[in-house]
Amino acid sequence: MHIFYTPLIIDGKCTLSEEESKHCVRVLRLANGDSVTLIDGSGGYYEAEIEDANPKRCTIAIKKKTENYGQRNYKIHIALAPTKNIDRTEWFVEKAVEMGIDTITPLICQRSERTSVNTDRLEKIILSAMKQSVKAYKPVLNPPTPFKKFVNEPRTGQKLIAHCIESDKVSLKSMVGNDSEYTVLIGPEGDFSPEEVELATQNGYQCVHLGPYRLRTETAGIAACHTINLIKQE
Repeated sequence: MHIFYTPLIIDGKCTLSEEESKHCVRVLRLANGDSVTLIDGSGGYYEAEIEDANPKRCTIAIKKKTENYGQRNYKIHIALAPTKNIDRTEWFVEKAVEMGIDTITPLICQRSERTSVNTDRLEKIILSAMKQSVKAYKPVLNPPTPFKKFVNEPRTGQKLIAHCIESDKVSLKSMVGNDSEYTVLIGPEGDFSPEEVELATQNGYQCVHLGPYRLRTETAGIAACHTINLIKQE
């Protein structure tokens, strides 16, 4: 199955971007009449056929459309502090998209060792993971956001903060119920500061743990994403 991403489909046809066209024609060596699959990032899944195998502007004709492909009845938002080694953050983004995530926010905290990310590169990782795992919905990647600004923003559903500070915490899995939205905060390598935890709780965030072991930032993000998906899909 050859899958391509194209957000704009009009009157049953679309033209792939130059990058996707090159991959389709030059790399995969697909030709006129070959069958392909398209996803539009908004829930559309298309069975299609190459009409003009131009390596710069490949034209595709739609044969069948499926709407709301793979739609879930809940949403997951992980706000995660970018790791000092950016490869670990990129790994988190890739795997979270494969598992199922709706929104990712790079969270800038008091103890963050990295305060910027290459959003263009992360967007490419998101698209690649979407195609690899056959996801028709494109997760939203927010710009890096300061912790205080993030927790003060209004949100619906469950609001959770996972940290390693000794305190009364409940397991994340115990907080997964009938809610349709879940926002989970994951801190940097040095964890959230006590002041950040206090600010979060003042703004309605529940303190949770992800099990008996201390996890790396990116592992904690994946554990949270997997736990919610696993329970909600039962």
